[in-house]
Amino acid sequence: MRATSLLKSPHRTPPVTEPSDRLGWIDASAGVAGDMLLGALLDAGAGIDLVESAVESVLPGSVRIRVHEVTRAGLRATKVEVEPIADGPPERSWADIERLLNTADLPGNVRAAASAVFARLAAAEARVHGVAPADVHFHEVGALDSIADIVGCCAAVAALGVQRWLVSEIATGAGRVRTAHGEMPVPVPAVVELAPGWRAVAGGEGELTTPTGMALVTTLCSGNADLPRMTVERVGVGAGTRDRAGRANVTRVLLGHPAVSAVPLQPAALLEANVDDLDPRLWPGVLAALLAAGAADSWLVPLVMKKGRPAHMLSVLARPDQIPALRDVILATTPTFGVRVHAVDRYALPRRWLDVPLSDGTVRVKLAERDGVVLQVTPEFDDVAAYAEAHRTSEWAVMTEAVRAAEDLGYRRGAPSPP
Repeated sequence: MRATSLLKSPHRTPPVTEPSDRLGWIDASAGVAGDMLLGALLDAGAGIDLVESAVESVLPGSVRIRVHEVTRAGLRATKVEVEPIADGPPERSWADIERLLNTADLPGNVRAAASAVFARLAAAEARVHGVAPADVHFHEVGALDSIADIVGCCAAVAALGVQRWLVSEIATGAGRVRTAHGEMPVPVPAVVELAPGWRAVAGGEGELTTPTGMALVTTLCSGNADLPRMTVERVGVGAGTRDRAGRANVTRVLLGHPAVSAVPLQPAALLEANVDDLDPRLWPGVLAALLAAGAADSWLVPLVMKKGRPAHMLSVLARPDQIPALRDVILATTPTFGVRVHAVDRYALPRRWLDVPLSDGTVRVKLAERDGVVLQVTPEFDDVAAYAEAHRTSEWAVMTEAVRAAEDLGYRRGAPSPP
């Protein structure tokens, strides 16, 4: 398997193979497909030799990868073309592809990533066609070029040493497209099944995002985000097949370091609803139900709505993939007519729990630490309340004793963490 030489670009630097705190951002605002993402990753310096080796191990003697520069609506981009050099089966099942991956000589992280992408895609196709994932037979995705795209992208991601990937709002396209199953609406059903929990927009006519591209970004990325604060080191631009007039058919990747690295940036979702007609006695149960459903936090803010009506704004902080479940809890437990969803960035201090001994039992204390320094020492209130009731004392006294017990163990705000 051979690849044509990449033309020189101002962004070309040697491949990165060591892990780091590097952050990667995929710009899918013009869509994303497997070949487009692979082209962008190679353009950012992933290294064609590593990609070829991974693909060859899965599809020995079956394809040739060609890489060259093109322009799309006047923008330079890297185009990847996978040329079959041997006949392959017209379709493969998920079991067939899994067997290829498991028997290939791949690094463990590349095999795991590729398997996760295919498994996610199989689950989406299974739901579309009403069959079990094991019974899914891929057509377009089972083709040699699509397997090469997925394995190649996973190998390129591993080579770049990026610790975390984010993706922009994903442009899926609009209209209709012909597939192996006949004419389909855009976004095609598999893309729709992969979309829950992810920000998506039509973004233009035609199929801008393929199932392969959607499976890659929703598996490899931890969430959606606009371009995060980062010091940009590398830029890669991958080209789609068509050159659309007035619209660059490209996927871009930006690599760099987070501007704030002391506390990791976490993509999160903020769900909100204004409620003016709920019995106030029901609010504790609503908040408890949201926390039980996995929300990171939930709270109420009093507000005044139109015509002077007193109300509350319910806010829920969660991971992006929890949006559908928590939205349903809000709609089921309150009389609101709708829920607002915002993408936010969350800076969460590393935390852990410590059992501290009191005079007759223990209470859990939550610790927040950064760079080896204790920043917060907070007794768990449920433990405090239970201890206070059991020992006929005040909650304030138990909280004070718990903080002192933690300090006796060396956990004092502003002090170095004990070894």
